[in-house]
Amino acid sequence: MAKEITQFELNLAPERKIWSVTELTARISNVLAAQFSNLWVEGEVSNYHAAQSGHLYFTLKDTKAQVKCVCFRNQAMRLKFRPEDGLKLIVRGSISVYEPRGEYQIYVEHIEPSGVGALQLAFEQLKKRLEAEGLFDEARKKPLPILPRRIGVVTSPRGAAVRDIIRILRRRFPNLRLILYPVRVQGDGAAEDIVAALKYFNRKQLVDVILLARGGGSIEDLWAFNEEAVARAIAACTIPVVSGVGHETDFTIADFVADVRASTPSAAAEVVVQSRQEFQRHLEELEHKISQQMRYLLLESRHRLKELATHMGFRRLEELLRRHRQQTDELTSRLAIALQGRIDRLWDRYTIAGTRIASFDLRARIKTLGLRLVQRSTELGVRMERLLAGKVQQLERLRLQLEERSPLRVLERGYAICTDAQGNVVRAADQVVVGTEIQVQLARGRLGAEVRRRELPKD
Repeated sequence: MAKEITQFELNLAPERKIWSVTELTARISNVLAAQFSNLWVEGEVSNYHAAQSGHLYFTLKDTKAQVKCVCFRNQAMRLKFRPEDGLKLIVRGSISVYEPRGEYQIYVEHIEPSGVGALQLAFEQLKKRLEAEGLFDEARKKPLPILPRRIGVVTSPRGAAVRDIIRILRRRFPNLRLILYPVRVQGDGAAEDIVAALKYFNRKQLVDVILLARGGGSIEDLWAFNEEAVARAIAACTIPVVSGVGHETDFTIADFVADVRASTPSAAAEVVVQSRQEFQRHLEELEHKISQQMRYLLLESRHRLKELATHMGFRRLEELLRRHRQQTDELTSRLAIALQGRIDRLWDRYTIAGTRIASFDLRARIKTLGLRLVQRSTELGVRMERLLAGKVQQLERLRLQLEERSPLRVLERGYAICTDAQGNVVRAADQVVVGTEIQVQLARGRLGAEVRRRELPKD
């Protein structure tokens, strides 16, 4: 009885549930995903890595723990800044398990910096990177033309900035030619419009200077001028670029890259073109400076000339000049005598040559040469006739030999040439069979025949 109770008690013990690693990991993943589907986590970034696929991998940590995070490409493309090691972030996402390694991690859907705006952080990151590349260096900035004839304006056609620019430029120099390239200056597609405008002016070379302008606004409104593509388009432009974006306290990446930064669009227009009065004043100042410099140089030259005139070397120079004048006169006289002697000798040679030409009977010489030419022509004609007669006789002999050896002469004696359908010459009866069509070539004409009988030679 005791034995049966023991057996009964053993049967009441629960059966063991044995999990596979895959089942356990999947169960944990489901629990974490259900419990932590939308949570915010703050921590410091470490081990940041951006894959070629565009996914971002990093670790969030504090003083006592750490958790791995992954931000896929479609979420990462919407970020205005890039995480980096040491940066403190706040992320939103869900927790799940990466089953191949059995590690839990946060699948990040949103990232924002802790304590500073995302746009401001992106601005500082891009500014630091472009400054390290040398895009802000003064050495690469181009000077503005003194008086541009054509000015390109890149701005919105409906904003107040374009009206201020046109008003100021027309007031300063009415004859200036303005070329407006209308663009969006905020929102989606604004940066692409600005880049296209800069590339257009740079490719066409239509203007002497480009004015990039926009009125004031928040950092979000001015963000198109903080895009990396706009900065690189300004740096690549061979035409000087003046930026007049926002108010005096606003700074954008375009301001640092541009050749000249103006505080406002109106100030940019004033920087690009001086007023007529300023230009005239500048010319008068240059004229006054040149006059003063010329007077100073003339006084210096007169003083130096007086010193040289009283110097012993100057008197010595006068003696040398007098001596050289006398030597020049002597050389001139000797040269004239030598030239006259040379002319006399040449005249004698000319006279002798004329006498010889006069004594030469050119007509008799031409007559003799004409008789010789006729004689040579007659001899050449006789030789050609003999040569042609010999060639004709040789040709006749060759023709007779060819006719004697022609197969047609054999056919005229009653012989014939027999060929099969393929045109092969039939030389023996065993080359054809009864019923075969053959061709018989006679001396005059050809016959078509059919083999009715065949007689083979007896061995």
